[in-house]
Amino acid sequence: MQDKKKTGVHLDSSLWFNREDHRFLGGDRIALLERIDELGSITKAARAVGISYKTAWDQINTINNLAEKPLVERLTGGKGGGGTSLTAEGKRLIAEYRIIQEELRTLLDNLGSRLGDSNGLFQFLRRISMKVSARNTFAGTITNLTKGAVNAEVTLSLKGGIPLTAVITNGAVENLGLTTGKDAYAIIKASSIIIGTDLHDVKTSARNVFCGTISKIIEGPVSTEVDIEIGGGNTVSSVITHGSSQNLGLKVGTHACAMFKASSVIIGVN
Repeated sequence: MQDKKKTGVHLDSSLWFNREDHRFLGGDRIALLERIDELGSITKAARAVGISYKTAWDQINTINNLAEKPLVERLTGGKGGGGTSLTAEGKRLIAEYRIIQEELRTLLDNLGSRLGDSNGLFQFLRRISMKVSARNTFAGTITNLTKGAVNAEVTLSLKGGIPLTAVITNGAVENLGLTTGKDAYAIIKASSIIIGTDLHDVKTSARNVFCGTISKIIEGPVSTEVDIEIGGGNTVSSVITHGSSQNLGLKVGTHACAMFKASSVIIGVN
């Protein structure tokens, strides 16, 4: 006979802070930020929360890209070559998160005693939870929308006033309810981004060219991941071949540019 205790469903809290209608701070990322604040090292923090160094970097870049102000800053110099620490904004958000989480837990405890069968609620929460595999997610506001016969050009203003252009179908514009002034987010796969060392004066059909400073390089036998800080707390991640990385002579701290087509950008809203 089946044990009913093993099949029962109970209420639990999953608190997220949203930015520009996009989820960017939840329990796992808060735990990572707390370990960074405590240990001053991404490597040690990643190990403490049980994730890889690469995953930790990806989460930090996403957090800083979506936050109004950067929550994590990288320190240079000093003993050991620098480290990583939280900004005042990062510490403030962690404190607020813990206060809300405590109140939410009290609320759910009270609701749990009043609800009967909570399986319906459980299934609903599963349906609305989703993640994307694309590395780059940027929050912004639509500043321009131009429709053509089939496609539309959409321009988002990211943090720091950085413009990002996407080309999507007119049907997508209608389905998403896109209008000027509406908040939205742009998603770009890392494999769709081309890296160059000096693309300022290069003539190209690609609409999006972002230049900045290389903040991270992860070399692999076949592929290399390159992160470029482009200002405003935004970081673009690209995956290129190992050979291309060697030919370009890419190094952390040096100048580089990221380029991608407007057609490579996915637009999303909540």
